[in-house]
Amino acid sequence: MSEKHPETLTHHAMLVVWGQFAQSIGLIDKLQSVALHQKTVEHSPQRKILEFLVAILAGLEHLQDLSRAAHPIDQDQAVAKAWGQTGWADYSGVSRTLAGLTLAEAEQIAAGLEEITRPILAEEVMLALRSSGRLTYDGDLTGRPVSNTSTTYPGVAYGHMGDGLQLGYQAAMVSLHSPTYGRSWLSVTPHPGDTISCTQAEAMLRVAEARTGLRPWRRTDLLGEWIGAMVVEGQKYQVKVQATQAALESAQIRLAETRQQLVEQRGVVFELATYYQERQRPERPYSTLAKARQRLGMLERRLGRLEKQLLKLEHQLHHREQRWGLHQAAVHQLSRRLEQFELENRTNLCPIQADFRLDAGFGTRENVALAIEMGYEVYTKPYSDWLTPRLKRRAKEPTLWTRIGGNAEMVAWKSQRFPDFPYPIDVALERFQTGQTQRHATLIHFGSDPVTSDLSGWFHRYNARQLIEAGIKEGKNVFAMHHLKVRSAPAIFLQEQFAVFAANFVRWAARWLTEQCPQIPSGWRNTVQPKVKEQVKVAAHTSAWVNWQDHGCLLMFTDHSLFAGLSLSVKKQWGVQLPLPFSKSEFF
Repeated sequence: MSEKHPETLTHHAMLVVWGQFAQSIGLIDKLQSVALHQKTVEHSPQRKILEFLVAILAGLEHLQDLSRAAHPIDQDQAVAKAWGQTGWADYSGVSRTLAGLTLAEAEQIAAGLEEITRPILAEEVMLALRSSGRLTYDGDLTGRPVSNTSTTYPGVAYGHMGDGLQLGYQAAMVSLHSPTYGRSWLSVTPHPGDTISCTQAEAMLRVAEARTGLRPWRRTDLLGEWIGAMVVEGQKYQVKVQATQAALESAQIRLAETRQQLVEQRGVVFELATYYQERQRPERPYSTLAKARQRLGMLERRLGRLEKQLLKLEHQLHHREQRWGLHQAAVHQLSRRLEQFELENRTNLCPIQADFRLDAGFGTRENVALAIEMGYEVYTKPYSDWLTPRLKRRAKEPTLWTRIGGNAEMVAWKSQRFPDFPYPIDVALERFQTGQTQRHATLIHFGSDPVTSDLSGWFHRYNARQLIEAGIKEGKNVFAMHHLKVRSAPAIFLQEQFAVFAANFVRWAARWLTEQCPQIPSGWRNTVQPKVKEQVKVAAHTSAWVNWQDHGCLLMFTDHSLFAGLSLSVKKQWGVQLPLPFSKSEFF
């Protein structure tokens, strides 16, 4: 090799390649331009933030592995040079920088990642719309457990994670089905561990739209009809409240009259009893005194009945006023939503079709109705048992079941209306045989897809949301998100952002390599499934010789490498097809 292009040995081959790719997409300049309040001693805080990203790309379990692994990354000069750095900091310095990071700074870094992602995502959005005519989103909530005895993680809480309760966090994740990369992560938002899925549905819908800059046409006609029906129903509540108020007022008048009559009658009985006693007259069953006592008893019994009736009417009035108040609040909320959706439609220059697939944890009545109103083709399952028992009772009648899998059958009903849900929905009941036990599940759909005439397609389309579940598993096992490397809220937020960015980044880089390296391992050529685990856990920790060139580098795997005999010649350049401006909405 020439002196101009010296050869360097690295034990982290793919980190060198990814460093060159990071330079080609402007990632390093973007991160180094972020203003951080911490001072520079030997290494800048921006460099240590970049080193943290490299640690996640390397799939390191612990931050200290940067310095204490068999081949420490912070001692690998080839990796530093590939990432445009003169060297790396010790892991302890990276840890201190992350501990001192503010949330505003972490959000600024995340915004930089979003800027890098935007043109690549825009290209995928246009490809998806061109190929299938719609976008397909998936959303899920996944646990980030920590030790149950830990007291140093901020804002943790006990929640359902895996198979039981665990101390930790929840991460709300949204992905887009990508023609080129299979899955593109759009966002991740950390929450306390006791956060439940059904509280995050609207936020997921909104963040998907914010990331792509596109949204469906809001179904304001359906929402307007529902509000009209709610107003009519509210009038019935009002009539009942008014009737109860009138009955209560009448009872209060009668109670007051009875109390007055009772006072007067007690006086009459006292006077008669005194008169009879003074004259030593016996009290006979039909005497005036006996009749006065009977009237007194009748008034006392009437008073008791009226007091009970009054309590009942007061309770009934409170209950009906409460229901009416909640109903009015719901109408007000829906009316505000309608106004917002009408505004969003007026500013939506390019409405799109989009699917949103969510699991049962998100499938409350309110969330399903909202997704419908927002214009989505909805694929989900019902939360808890608000539908399944009803469908099981229907299925007891003579029913034609359709086999859709090895041990799965389905029966479906099109455009069904339910008294506790505002819109007609397609529903299907699934049954599975597991040993001697028969299990059931329900699918919900709303939209134009004729799902009830293609039950197998419906079943497989919904279950294709396993794509996001596989992505969550990849994040935990490949990018080590089953273990938090940091213990401050801003750093935890940043680790989440870096992990989803890294998953996208590796796929982008696979496409970049495919376009310029004929010797790329064959398994990496499929950008939808480019063997991410092999690239991160193996290739990022294998040895290679690096020959630096003016516009990139030539990387030759050593004889001790799994990829011995292969070489990668990479250039620091890459381009994507930007979308035309008319595809964006004025709303964003």
